[in-house]
Amino acid sequence: MRILITGAAGFVGSHLSDRFLAEGHEVIGMDNLITGSMNNIAHLFGHKRFSFVKHNVYHYIYVDGPLDAVLHFASPASPNDYLEHPIPTLKVGSIGTMNTLGLAKAKGARYLLASTSEVYGDPQINPQPETYWGHVNPIGPRGVYDEAKRFAEAMTLAYHRYHGVDTRIVRIFNTYGPRMRLHDGRVVPNFIYQALTGQPLTVYMDGKQTRSFQYVSDLVEGIHRLLHSDEVLPVNIGNPAEMTILEFAEAVVELTNSQSEIVFVQPDDERITDDPKVRQPDITKARQILGWEPQVTLSDGLAQTIAYFRDKV
Repeated sequence: MRILITGAAGFVGSHLSDRFLAEGHEVIGMDNLITGSMNNIAHLFGHKRFSFVKHNVYHYIYVDGPLDAVLHFASPASPNDYLEHPIPTLKVGSIGTMNTLGLAKAKGARYLLASTSEVYGDPQINPQPETYWGHVNPIGPRGVYDEAKRFAEAMTLAYHRYHGVDTRIVRIFNTYGPRMRLHDGRVVPNFIYQALTGQPLTVYMDGKQTRSFQYVSDLVEGIHRLLHSDEVLPVNIGNPAEMTILEFAEAVVELTNSQSEIVFVQPDDERITDDPKVRQPDITKARQILGWEPQVTLSDGLAQTIAYFRDKV
């Protein structure tokens, strides 16, 4: 296959590039590097089946030759990033989605959209099945990301229904692993950095809000299976093992052998406005349709992630 991956220099995009290259496919990586890093794909330069194009996907996209698949993973993904870049976040989810769908249509390529658990907003049901429509504040500070992804899903299915584009949609839940940015503001790198440098781990509010963490290799496997499936409607890919943020902080302290204490803070900023109180995927559909469920334990995944960050601190 000849595959275009947008956001290829990002955390997930770079791991996807590795997977498809390992299987013998050709990968064209595209990224404008607003949050991606060339360090994530430096090991791929010189690979005969990998090429890189620095490009902003909300401008017209030209790719010479055939394409078998387009995977749209370009977007800021952490609250720090999309609060700093609200308009580019909206554009990449709307215009960027339209441009990549148009490219897939022109090439007769299969299309896979990277959506997110954030389409569920601050959910009123837990766990969240794909049939749940969500509880999202469209005009809150997080709305630039949440609504961009909700629009992207609507656009993807419109191209499928009206133009016959062969589409897939993955709703990605909290994912961690090597190549995350150390200071991207998300809880995994935040806690690991604080623990490795002996700083207090700062837990927002009372730490009782929940998340579900999956290791990046599990996500890549789920995406791979979804791409090769026949499922058109969204599929949750995440780890259903729900835990509180406080429990996660305690796990990081233990696995880093840190002497850091855990402190509770009450931040008064946009990062916690509309912050989900719970987050847990219902992966019944992934189990039934894809035969997929996460394989990497939190302790094993965190051990590998901590080892990666030790070299970055």
